[in-house]
Amino acid sequence: MKFMKLGSRPDTFYTTEAVRSVSTEVSSDLIIQVKGYRYLLHKYPLLSKCLRLQRLCSESPNSSPQQIIQLPDFPGGVEAFETCAKFCYGITITVSAFNIVSIRCAAEYLQMTEEVEKGNLIYKIEVFFNSCILRGWKDSILALQSTKFLLLWCEDLGITSRCVDAVASKVLSNPIKANLSHSYSRGGRDDASLCNGAESHKHHRPVTRGWWAEDLAELGIDLYWRTMVAIKSGGKVPANLIGDALKIYASRWLPNVSKDGYINKQEAADPDSGSVGDVTSKHRFLLESIISLLPMEKGSASCSFLLKLLKAANILGASSASKMELARRVGFQLEEASVSDLLIPSLSCTKDTLYDVDIVMTILEHFMLQGQSPPTSPPRSKFGFERRRSRSAENVDFEFQEGRRSSSASHGSKLRVAKLIDRYLQEIARDANLPLSKMTAIAEAIPDFARIDHDDLYKAIDIFLKSHPDLNKSERKRLCRILDCKKLSMEACMHAAQNELLPLRIVVQVLFFEQARAAMAGGQVTELPSNIKALLANHEYNLSKHKPVSSGGTGATEDEWSVSGLKSPNSKSKLSTLRMKLAEEDNDIDVNFMNPDGTMKNSKFKAICSIPTRPKKMFSKLWASNRSVSERH
Repeated sequence: MKFMKLGSRPDTFYTTEAVRSVSTEVSSDLIIQVKGYRYLLHKYPLLSKCLRLQRLCSESPNSSPQQIIQLPDFPGGVEAFETCAKFCYGITITVSAFNIVSIRCAAEYLQMTEEVEKGNLIYKIEVFFNSCILRGWKDSILALQSTKFLLLWCEDLGITSRCVDAVASKVLSNPIKANLSHSYSRGGRDDASLCNGAESHKHHRPVTRGWWAEDLAELGIDLYWRTMVAIKSGGKVPANLIGDALKIYASRWLPNVSKDGYINKQEAADPDSGSVGDVTSKHRFLLESIISLLPMEKGSASCSFLLKLLKAANILGASSASKMELARRVGFQLEEASVSDLLIPSLSCTKDTLYDVDIVMTILEHFMLQGQSPPTSPPRSKFGFERRRSRSAENVDFEFQEGRRSSSASHGSKLRVAKLIDRYLQEIARDANLPLSKMTAIAEAIPDFARIDHDDLYKAIDIFLKSHPDLNKSERKRLCRILDCKKLSMEACMHAAQNELLPLRIVVQVLFFEQARAAMAGGQVTELPSNIKALLANHEYNLSKHKPVSSGGTGATEDEWSVSGLKSPNSKSKLSTLRMKLAEEDNDIDVNFMNPDGTMKNSKFKAICSIPTRPKKMFSKLWASNRSVSERH
């Protein structure tokens, strides 16, 4: 750290209670009052260097032997004034990054300019400030930090802007330079406050790029915002480094957001604020400032960090514009999120749900709006196969698809998001206050091609039905309409066949597709009946892709989803459950399947509804056949 010494005389100031005086043989003829302190000084050394004191002395009456001057608004307080007074007496003073700003403002107040005397304090301070303080990294930051106590003075004198420019220029000169300071070697602070996740480092971690952000994180939000704007405008710092710097700053100043999304009250407490409302307003302003600094480039900030900012925005009551900006950014990289990240608490008084489902729906919409690229998996032919194309044609098609996906969400990312959303649905489905409309809206937002299987979706539906026992028949049908039975695994089908909460139509479809799959795979049926062929063709269903699952194979981790669990004596209730469901009204057909004249809308539902002409007899045969196939395997 740089410092400068001025003067050569020893310090002769001494204190008696609230009175400061100079030890000298000459009696005091000037009393200056600053912030409750009285200084017994002499006119000659002070007036020879301070133009302001000259003017004040000439304007005030001089009837008493000691002239009294009051300086109630003196910048920097008694310490800055005393330093200036010692300079006038020639007493040795030390100027460093810690006190240079206050001394410079005090000298400006006293008008210690070159017009009064050559080599005056302002000149010396400016030379040292420009040649030493602004050239050092740590000194520049310390000086910048001290400007917050004298904001108006520092703005008028250009001190703040010069410090900001000095700090930004050092970062821009080499954004990955690692010798800017030594603060990062302090055991490696983890960013658990807001950003969570990283374990505490047991050893000093090596110096890494971007660690200058640790020193900048000590700045208040106003100065930090100005500095980061200057760094970003330089255009030389990579966006990911800017994102890392913002993450470090957020972990330093924003209160801890716990796993369930609530703020740690002890960390949110601020002794400088008078009330909880002041603390919340301060944190809200800080959060919105961080959001405004986020780089535009995709991936500049991790999806987990953005979602934690979104949780904090919900808790702190940030503006709708800030929330929408975060939702838009999260939507661009939603495939990186986890289910826990998406569980954003709903703290609105107008909503009874546990989680903010609307904001997740907005995120999902932004993700899907990245581009409407078609599925890149090869389309299935009507009969379960397609003609082999030449390799050159495949390459051309691949390049075309890659070009389309370059400006949109890739097919792989949509598959990952589909899995993510289905697991998210399982979590929010437990909320008894979650409306059916929101459940179905999120489920239907995923395109059909993105769901390779519907097992996770079926689990979500099952949880929702158990958590909402008051759903009527039409509501259960509406919920289950998003389920594609032919995309269920054998374990899911066996569970669905016993699920008394499902509508009858779903159970019929599950048993039909599972029986048809087992029959074709087991070789028991050489040729299917014409109505079944028509149904499979209408579904574009490729039986060759489904292999029978061995009864001894491993199924789902939960007992109720395992094959072994379903082979227990309770599995005998499967047929009785089906018979009970089939005992319902024979005319229990969804109105959405009917034309106005009472006829079926398409051949698919004609085929399904034509099966149970003698339901008990037919499905008892189907069930027996299914058992014989599973026993053989």
